Amino acid sequence: MSTPTNTPNKTPCYSPGLDGIPVAESAISRVDGAIGTLEYRGIDIEALASQSSFEETMVLLLNGELPNKEALQAFKNGLNNHRRIKFRVSDIMKSFPESAHPMDALQACIAVLGMFYPLQRTLSSDPLTEEQIQVACFRLIGKLPTLVAAHARMRLGDDPIPPRDDLSQAGNFLYMLFGNEPSALTTRIMDVALIVHAEHTINASTFSTMVTASTMADPYTCISAAIGALSGPLHGGANEDVLKMLDEIGHVDQVESYLENKLSKHEKIPGLGHRIYKTKDPRAVLLQRLYHDLTQEMGEDSTYAIARRIEELSLGTLGAKGICPNVDFYSGIVYRKIGISTDLFTPIFAIARVVGWLAHWKESLSESRIYRPRQIYIGEVNRPYIPLNKRM
Repeated sequence: MSTPTNTPNKTPCYSPGLDGIPVAESAISRVDGAIGTLEYRGIDIEALASQSSFEETMVLLLNGELPNKEALQAFKNGLNNHRRIKFRVSDIMKSFPESAHPMDALQACIAVLGMFYPLQRTLSSDPLTEEQIQVACFRLIGKLPTLVAAHARMRLGDDPIPPRDDLSQAGNFLYMLFGNEPSALTTRIMDVALIVHAEHTINASTFSTMVTASTMADPYTCISAAIGALSGPLHGGANEDVLKMLDEIGHVDQVESYLENKLSKHEKIPGLGHRIYKTKDPRAVLLQRLYHDLTQEMGEDSTYAIARRIEELSLGTLGAKGICPNVDFYSGIVYRKIGISTDLFTPIFAIARVVGWLAHWKESLSESRIYRPRQIYIGEVNRPYIPLNKRM
């Protein structure tokens, strides 16, 4: 390869991955990575996890305020009205290969929804009405758990289970997945898990939503793009990698040698470290508590003991560098305890995060400027064209 000539001067503002570059103003969530806090609309995540519900948190993120009783019930009714999926969508899912990853199936299904529910506009550039925005949110939030649970059962040869309107978002998902009404404790634990995963400022999948929305694409396309970004192993798949690591270690006595081997090779340890947090992720703290609550009903297992030992041993090495447990470190342990298969962890992430994606989608509708970042060209310039018969 020839050495570039006449290369334009580089600019010092270049930041790989847009690290630290503000791309939008938002009132939806705030993270303080130095002290390890996360707020939704100014309310600390721990207060929401301990006192609120996923339904309340959804209204807070989407509309900016916690609802009163009447508004909360109206929101629940709206979700209930849009939980079911058309039989043709179900038929499409049946044609997916059994080996299809649930995230791939989910992304395809969300794109399909956009064909069944097109947004009617006189002109393509006309703004959406408040009713169109609200119904789109209800459809996506209401149907996404149904799609995940239906595909999970279909690939095993089982029929999908219709949703129940008397159950919460968390309880209904577990019911559709397993076929039995979950216990109050399991429902509450899933509810909190959905709360802590619902929003987290402008990460890769949220940014994908915003970039797609800036083109005035419909919300189904925006959420499909977000799911595509979330499916990447550097974003949503880390909790699967954590459990693979814990299973590979196998016993708490093997943790020290495993870590020493990883650190000597400068290899990343799944579930440790975060782009923003320089202390323990507050969501990891909450999920760790959920596991302890589960043990009261289901007993303890060795997986958690291995994870705790990793955290203890890494505290003095990686912890000193600000590399601490993130949300993925304990989420998979909680989900496995409930009986959820590993490849459903990231789809459950999407069931929660679709609320944050839609909150940012709604917020971005007031902007009319398409995303068009600049690049820094580092190739050659003023090269002559060489005819084919003269090329070596």
